[in-house]
Amino acid sequence: MAINMAQKRAKKAQRRKQVLAEKRRAELLEKGLPARVLRAAQAPIQGCFVTEALFEIGIGTLILARGATSNHVTFGSFLIDVFCLGIKNVTFDSVEGDVFEMYLNVSDASSPLVSVEPSYARKLLRDLAAWSGSIGFAPHRDLAAVERIFGDISADANDVVFQFGHDGKPLYIPGPNDTPALVRQRIAQLQNRLGDAGFGYAAAA
Repeated sequence: MAINMAQKRAKKAQRRKQVLAEKRRAELLEKGLPARVLRAAQAPIQGCFVTEALFEIGIGTLILARGATSNHVTFGSFLIDVFCLGIKNVTFDSVEGDVFEMYLNVSDASSPLVSVEPSYARKLLRDLAAWSGSIGFAPHRDLAAVERIFGDISADANDVVFQFGHDGKPLYIPGPNDTPALVRQRIAQLQNRLGDAGFGYAAAA
């Protein structure tokens, strides 16, 4: 009898542990990036911007902001290289409206931004990810989650055709934080994929 009671208590304790573990997992998912992005995607769009000279300089920023009002916005920001590497970095944040304005002003001061249709921006991200992936450069790990901030905006609603690369082929320009080892690795990858004549290389200014 004592053994049976002990076994029952052990089973109850195990069930409680399982329930608590499932609750913790649910809470983590609720606070996780994908869930936060999906909640943000329900709010009205407050602005969509991209670096104006993106296709001339090769690298720039794409930003989509949402919020019930402009006083507080949640936004996704994408650092993109249309010459070679694709979507290099992705961030997601929620800030007061004046902080977001400062962020836009800083971005605009270094490389002027222009307002674009959200469908254009989403198509740019999707087409660029596909193109850079075809030459071996996967997009930033958070792209799939943060791109959902576009919600029901369809990339297919825009028929623009993007020309990636430079003069018809990828052009790799190392960033200021690229180590010599990383530069060599990327050049070797491009050589293996495209051959010596299939891409360009320019040292960072």
